[in-house]
Amino acid sequence: MEVAEGLSVQIMSIITGSASGGMGIALSTLGDTFYNAALATGISPDALHRIAAVASGASIFPNNGALLTLLAVTGLSHKETYKDVFVVAFIIPTIALIVGVIMGIIGLV
Repeated sequence: MEVAEGLSVQIMSIITGSASGGMGIALSTLGDTFYNAALATGISPDALHRIAAVASGASIFPNNGALLTLLAVTGLSHKETYKDVFVVAFIIPTIALIVGVIMGIIGLV
C-alpha cells in the first residue's frame, strides 16, 4: 500500500513538474482507495500522509517550475546545474521516501 501510494504520488509529481499538483492529482484519484485499504490493513493514515508528502518532493526534473525559476534567477543553465540539482532534489528525497515506506511497512511511523 505504502509503495503504491509513494510511487503514484512521485510519478504524478514528476509528470506535472509540481509537487502539489502531482500530490493533488494522485490523491484525488486514488486517495479513497489508499485510505480504505489502509484502514482495512491497519496502516496508519498518518503514515500514508507522510509518505505522500515526501514522495511529492522528489519531482525536480527539467519541467519543474521551481527549477526553471531557480535557473532564471541565478542565470545558470540546466547543463551547469543539473547533476547537483538531481542529487539534492531527486536522489536524496527518493532515499527518504524509501526509508519512510520501510518504516511505514514495519509500523515505526
